[in-house]
Amino acid sequence: QVMGSCSSINIDLGATGAYDGAKTEVDAHTKKQLRVLLLGTSDSGKSTVYKQMRIVHNDQFTPQEIESYRQLVLNNIIRGAVRLVDALPEMQLQLSPENERFAQTLRDIKDLQDGEVYPEELLQPLQGFWEDAGVQEGWSRGNEVALPENLQYFFGDLPRVFQRDYVPTTQDILWCRAPTIGITETMFKLGDQELKIVEIGGQRFGRRQWIHCFNNIPAIVFLVSLNAYDQCLFQDVSANRMQDAMAVWSSICDSTYFRSTNIILLFNKDDLFTEKIKKSPIKQHFPDYEGPEGDAAEGRNYFRERFLKLSSQTSARSVCPSAHPPRKREIYTHYTAATSDTTLLRVIMTAVEGQYNIRNHS
Repeated sequence: QVMGSCSSINIDLGATGAYDGAKTEVDAHTKKQLRVLLLGTSDSGKSTVYKQMRIVHNDQFTPQEIESYRQLVLNNIIRGAVRLVDALPEMQLQLSPENERFAQTLRDIKDLQDGEVYPEELLQPLQGFWEDAGVQEGWSRGNEVALPENLQYFFGDLPRVFQRDYVPTTQDILWCRAPTIGITETMFKLGDQELKIVEIGGQRFGRRQWIHCFNNIPAIVFLVSLNAYDQCLFQDVSANRMQDAMAVWSSICDSTYFRSTNIILLFNKDDLFTEKIKKSPIKQHFPDYEGPEGDAAEGRNYFRERFLKLSSQTSARSVCPSAHPPRKREIYTHYTAATSDTTLLRVIMTAVEGQYNIRNHS
């Protein structure tokens, strides 16, 4: 039986002396475990993968964590609605007069405190807001303005969420969104093995600060959101999220620190991708795509080949004459919907154990 247990530490990479402090603390806490870096750009689904692994492997959320997620659900609903309202003018869309008045009050809604129930008076206005024609048109074009992907999930179930005795379900927790800041570590026990997942914040401004902190790591899990092929970045609406992920992927593969490190290339949000390509052509954003539009299998294969080609190019650049050339790394690919996949930890362990055995029997 595979069981998970969890202990976490958080390291703020924005603090003074972040590099030395992060490296020292991470080394101290991970020396005796197999470590895996969980990397990916913003909104690739790293935190969802982490939560899914906890849920599947019986690592129960504490009452305080569940309470925090209960508060976060309302935060996601309100902040997501504000994001949508702010984006409507960019799309030349507007709200009805009634919803315009309601939208002006959204920013004044305060976050919940422990034990505080959801304000009942918000339920009907939020339902009316979501049904607004301008909101629905804006949501359908959310890829243009980097809207949160969980809006439809929560707005589609508002009466349940606003019940006085509401407790977040497993799916609610998986759909909750909060940006990862700095480094979070979680340890899972698998039989007699201990696997430490090190989750790294994906914001663009933080990348250079962590890459040097991890030398001789057994494996990396790199998440790519398949659904991001037609999306812009929240930080830069002129940039494509998939292109951004490719750039980060290249930098990881090209790094001397990870030259021999096994990588699990995890294509996430496959369920959203499968639905989206029926109406949003890949070729419109990636002109070299030659497959049939609307074909999920062809689309998956196209992006897989693009990423593998980038890793081959960076590997070729990294080769240098040496009496002890670096070992060839393996790249495993896996397609997933992190809100429902129950096999992720085993996929990761396969890659980690392979690298661990190579290093200990060579």
